[in-house]
Amino acid sequence: MPQPHRPTRPARPPRPQRARRGGAPDRRRGKDRPRWGVRLAAGLAVAVLGSGAIGHAVMTGLDTGIERVDPFKDMKNRPQAGHGLNFLLVGTDGRDKITPADKSAYRLGGAPCHCTDTVMLVHLSADRERASVVSLPRDSYAELPEHRDESSGKQHGPHPVKLNAAYAEGGPQLTVRTVENMTRVKIDHYLEVDFASFMKTVDAMGGVEICTAKALHDQNTGLDLLPGSHRLSGGQALQYVRSRHVDGAADLGRMQRQQRFVAALIKQATGGGVLLNPVKFKELSSTLLGSVRADRGFGSEQMLALGQALRDFTPSSSEFASVPIGDPSYAVKGIGSTVKWDEPKASKLFEALRLDRPLAPAAPGRQPASPPQRQPAVPVDVAPGQIRVQVENGTRIDGLGGRVDTALRATGFDTTRSPGNGASRDVKRTVIAYDPRWDRSARTVSTALPGSELRAVAGQGRTVLVIAGADYRKVVPVRPEDPHQGRFGVVTGDQVICGT
Repeated sequence: MPQPHRPTRPARPPRPQRARRGGAPDRRRGKDRPRWGVRLAAGLAVAVLGSGAIGHAVMTGLDTGIERVDPFKDMKNRPQAGHGLNFLLVGTDGRDKITPADKSAYRLGGAPCHCTDTVMLVHLSADRERASVVSLPRDSYAELPEHRDESSGKQHGPHPVKLNAAYAEGGPQLTVRTVENMTRVKIDHYLEVDFASFMKTVDAMGGVEICTAKALHDQNTGLDLLPGSHRLSGGQALQYVRSRHVDGAADLGRMQRQQRFVAALIKQATGGGVLLNPVKFKELSSTLLGSVRADRGFGSEQMLALGQALRDFTPSSSEFASVPIGDPSYAVKGIGSTVKWDEPKASKLFEALRLDRPLAPAAPGRQPASPPQRQPAVPVDVAPGQIRVQVENGTRIDGLGGRVDTALRATGFDTTRSPGNGASRDVKRTVIAYDPRWDRSARTVSTALPGSELRAVAGQGRTVLVIAGADYRKVVPVRPEDPHQGRFGVVTGDQVICGT
């Protein structure tokens, strides 16, 4: 059930806007710590999706700028290989290539840390028809195996840490060992990217379109977006994926925004002509590969083979999940608060990856090759299923109340199924009467009934009253902005991009 909330300004109609700098004050203390894993998945998606469309001629020589690492050196007792292909995507806080102007504009000051800020496990199915992206929280409770500290040279026995400390103590190799021990998923390839290449890659693509159903403000990152659609530049996209002080969802909200960004980037790459333009693709690939670090077995030939297999890849082919959490504040002496996984659920999640099974539930009726054209569902802040609606007929048109009730229920609203007649029978414009404490719910109903009038009624309660007027034509389909589904909280890419 939606909770009472204070009224905010009404959402503007969705339309392309430029992101603005600045933002409303954020009363949380402390500096934001950037999260960079999203651009890793983004870079991988661009590389593997595009290579097959261009061919060997363009790919030749593109991997010469990749800095090589050997994350699998002398590794023993590794998990058994499963089906499909597994990438460990690591984001590091490298900002030495960022210009002073960009550091100031996008709030990127401060000294970088020699650590990972985000770790993501990407599984490509054996038939190359699905990509599963699983986020591993940087603060996850982990137990490092015996190793030699990369910076001090000191030998360490097994000990508990936060997951991101694996990179600080033992670099890529210890990170791979730790993740494999935690997930029992064998890693086939390792990719490491800093956020400088992320900004350049987004700019090389001409920006990426992002939709939001509510205003997003984060003083720490400078993010300032109004409701609607926005084409973000590289710096603005960086603000978007870093921000975690825009609402009470904190890291969960940030993760959901990262998922939307990766899905939008895939849509841009596959539908924006980037992959069919050899010049643009080579520029994009050179930008990405010029700053990536990868294992010795990952290069242009591998990208080409994957790209040829994934020619028909679309946003709906991707699915996003995070590790199920048992205790988000698991205290460990000498370390502090860590994120403890829900081991039984996490084991099932990683078992699904090993067995090459989809994480998202099968969509009912997703069979026809040429589905009928439907109006795209508009993303909204509150899921329609959480909103109770009573419909009244404000006209003398027989059966109008019933038609509106049925249409609202068809798009997911919890209608009473008992439409009545309004006190007035000559209402020209449809009215949405609501308690100010449930203004977000009212705006969701308003989105479904474009042109309607919002009317606050103190003390009305959680049920939203719709008085159908003579202007009623149809109900616009709506969907929740963050439609997590299934036992692993999975979303597919087509559920979180604009215009779906």
